[in-house]
Amino acid sequence: MSEPSRVEIGEPAPEFTLPADGGREISLGQFRGKPVVLYLYPRDDTSGCTREALDFTERLPEFEAEGAAVLGLSKDNVASHDRFINKHGLKVTLLSDTSGETAQAYGAWVEKSMYGRKYMGIDRSTFLIDGEGVLRRIWRKVKVPGHVEEVLAALRELETAKSG
Repeated sequence: MSEPSRVEIGEPAPEFTLPADGGREISLGQFRGKPVVLYLYPRDDTSGCTREALDFTERLPEFEAEGAAVLGLSKDNVASHDRFINKHGLKVTLLSDTSGETAQAYGAWVEKSMYGRKYMGIDRSTFLIDGEGVLRRIWRKVKVPGHVEEVLAALRELETAKSG
């Protein structure tokens, strides 16, 4: 894979159609008219990723009250997502980007390093996309504690600005 593109605020969000949990197929375009929170995470059922998914699940009614969809994305396959959802009672939709193309389009497929070993992986990132499909906020190198609250606050700000 080539150098990741760096999407910027104010640009159209890269389109995608990906397999999702429960055997569904989800496209970004199907959410036109409503905001989308797209969060990219490294792996199903690891400590930080589980905490993030549980945090989004816990606050999902508040996102939905703002009219927003919440989508999680990793390179895990659909069977892994289904196990992850069932094990933890998750309510968010999880997308399977096994090729890594969508993560790369969002600039979240990066070189990482652990114990001196370099490898490619997903940089925990979140994108707030408005109802017209435009990127309104981008969080990179996300730290899980407090993140969902920050995204929810940004969503509310976006919706207030739209209606104001």
